Amino acid sequence: MSQFTILGKIRNIETIATGRGVHIRRQLKRAYGKGRWRKMKGLAIIQLSDGAAFEAEIHWFEAHGIGRRDFKIKRVIR
Repeated sequence: MSQFTILGKIRNIETIATGRGVHIRRQLKRAYGKGRWRKMKGLAIIQLSDGAAFEAEIHWFEAHGIGRRDFKIKRVIR
């Protein structure tokens, strides 16, 4: 999907994978540095670059000291 902005807080945050379960950890280490990477998911209100706003399930990766990276829209909730 296109670029988007997260409006407000992310709710219902859950960990999907940690450690070896994060299959792209090598790419994450190369791009952002060494860390304990986790794949996360949650619900948030997002706004697309065309101005449309709606609630969606989003996935991202995060590591302590590095922060949240590589957000993706996985499912739109109407």
